[in-house]
Amino acid sequence: MAYDEGLAERIRIALPDIDGLAEKKMFGGLAFMLRGNMCVGIVKDQLMARVGPEQYQHALQQPGAREMDFTGRVMKGMVFVDAQHLSEDEQLQYWCDLCLGFVAGLPGK
Repeated sequence: MAYDEGLAERIRIALPDIDGLAEKKMFGGLAFMLRGNMCVGIVKDQLMARVGPEQYQHALQQPGAREMDFTGRVMKGMVFVDAQHLSEDEQLQYWCDLCLGFVAGLPGK
């Protein structure tokens, strides 16, 4: 399963250059990890966003967002965002910032 290389490059630009940030191929796509915790990722052309439990309902109300059901069941605290709602850099930056804000508070693995 391939992932959108263009979206991957845009995420690289949107995420700050901080220690502990790494890329890892997973879920048939690409994940961006912070200190071993998944932050954002790409599955095909969708953004996989780890927003956390407190921002979950708010995230679901955003354009293009839906429950992440990659395994056949809903994964609370994570959403998929459709590609057409990521065409502007500001849209992608919003999601990267939201995810980074949550994951930065998690202990490293």
